[in-house]
Amino acid sequence: MNALQRFLTLAVLLALTAVGIRAEDFDLVVVGGTPGGIAAAVTAARQGRSVALLEYHAHLGGMAASGLGKSDVETKEAIGGLWREFIDRVRDHYIRTYGPAHENVKLCRDGYYYEPSVAEKVFDAMVAEQQRVRVFRRQRLDGTERTGNRLVALWAKDRDSGARREFRAGVFIDATYEGDLAAAAGAAFRLGREGRADFNELHAGVVYMDYETRTFLPGTTGEGDRRLPAYTYRLCLTKDPVNSHVLTAPPPGYDRVRYVGYLDDWRAGRFAPPKQMKEGLGYYAPTFGTVVRSLSMADIPNGKLDVNMNPRPLGFPFTEENYDYPEAEWEKREEISARIRNLTLGLVWFLQNDADIPAEHRQLARQFNFPKDEFTDNDHFPWQLYVREARRLIGEYTLTENDLIVGPALGRTRIHADSIAAGEYPIDSFPVRKREPGHDVALEGYILMLEKYTQPYQIPYRIMVPREIDGLLVPVAASTTHIAFSSIRLEPTWMALGQAAATAAHLALRDRVPPRRVNVDSLQRELLRAGQVLTFFKDIDRAASDYAALQFLGTQGFFPDYLARAREPLAADTARDWLARPIVARLPAEVRQRLESAARDGVTRGEFCRRLYAALPSP
Repeated sequence: MNALQRFLTLAVLLALTAVGIRAEDFDLVVVGGTPGGIAAAVTAARQGRSVALLEYHAHLGGMAASGLGKSDVETKEAIGGLWREFIDRVRDHYIRTYGPAHENVKLCRDGYYYEPSVAEKVFDAMVAEQQRVRVFRRQRLDGTERTGNRLVALWAKDRDSGARREFRAGVFIDATYEGDLAAAAGAAFRLGREGRADFNELHAGVVYMDYETRTFLPGTTGEGDRRLPAYTYRLCLTKDPVNSHVLTAPPPGYDRVRYVGYLDDWRAGRFAPPKQMKEGLGYYAPTFGTVVRSLSMADIPNGKLDVNMNPRPLGFPFTEENYDYPEAEWEKREEISARIRNLTLGLVWFLQNDADIPAEHRQLARQFNFPKDEFTDNDHFPWQLYVREARRLIGEYTLTENDLIVGPALGRTRIHADSIAAGEYPIDSFPVRKREPGHDVALEGYILMLEKYTQPYQIPYRIMVPREIDGLLVPVAASTTHIAFSSIRLEPTWMALGQAAATAAHLALRDRVPPRRVNVDSLQRELLRAGQVLTFFKDIDRAASDYAALQFLGTQGFFPDYLARAREPLAADTARDWLARPIVARLPAEVRQRLESAARDGVTRGEFCRRLYAALPSP
């Protein structure tokens, strides 16, 4: 190197230092401190990996720590792994703080319901316990670097200091709600709604649905478009006057006209009690028959309520406010978030103060206010916008509506040999358009909880693997259609997917292969050891010795329905079927003979599966 080259090299280094660029090397970089991102970071650290966890906000926990205090789980036995650790810690917090007989312990419902501050405390503790995790808060993604198709580095800018830092890693995980890292790295993605014909999905595209009967209404075409389900804020309110932060003025830009449609809903009887009561749908009896039912409410501990924006009224003002958000720069996203925040505050102000609201309704609304002890650095208002759906990866496999329903050939949903988690939440999507003339039942795009139609399903590893980009996994903005995304977009499921992504990253690093080449059998075994659910059954015990075997063989198509019948004797015809499976045929002859002998001796179905699983070669 001559003098001029040395001078130029030194000049470049000094310039980089001046703008605050520093390189950081990790085994794994996780972008997004969402529950899925936290699950990924904690999992990788426990496997001995060094992890950087980057978050745009000052807080970790995503929606679960920002107002979503009512965990949406329909089939609890379908979710395992770190999610169960999280809810156990929440439950233990309330027991430890108040005593096992306290009302708050009852209200936490075994850890599924919680105050936002408690969720954040639990998440922070889970991360802080892992010395291999370094957390970088208030970081904005500011570029990526690829070598060929492999993601090798990203840049993040500190939102406070402006310092720009380089992060290099063997594997990256995009755990953002928006799919930001995947898009920045050049991964292909979808945005909006597919049409019915694209994946043969009954509920795809433009849809008007009667949410009471779940039947299609006139105007349903199934045509695809780029519209998105409404974004809102999930509020935490309190009934405790001492803990109440009361609004004393309307928010900036307040316009009561935005909310007068709720008065029309009330006069038309659309705030009457539901025809069928169902736990978990935000039915709060004190608000029935009042305009306050524009809020969906549920009791959580310490006199607080989880509060969603009720999407059933035709006056619902939040649709169409978010169309530009997914692909916008953060300055524009902040503008959109502020607009939706003010729209939310405006609704609370309207309910509590507008002269056209009946006096008794206003009196009821004034009982619910923002808690002084929540979101103390954000004027007691949640910091995370409820991004229900944004970009969605185009991966090695696209999960569709047809993966979530029981088809004609099986008594369970579609089998995936690379299943790494179970999904269970019903198809459920917020409306995408404001009220239109001639549509007086429901807003377009609103699909309410198809719980009888959606059944627990297997989630294949391939939905988080980009088609072309290596070194990257995407467990949150995963590869699904709009309809399927409305089911997987729940924090418990995302935690399961984050855990699976980190486990896959660990194996990729160990075996020196791209994540797409990870041995799936090894991945599934690691996940089963960590308590993950790969296959949902209605009749198996997590503590049983054959649990892992049943889970694994469920991914191989051994069970045509949701019953393992593990304690029943293995029938001769079932034994013949199982022994003829390719996974058995590949075993050494002496192993097959032992299994055949066990089948003749009359072992139970569960015991046979346990022996088979133990006999399979460890990858």
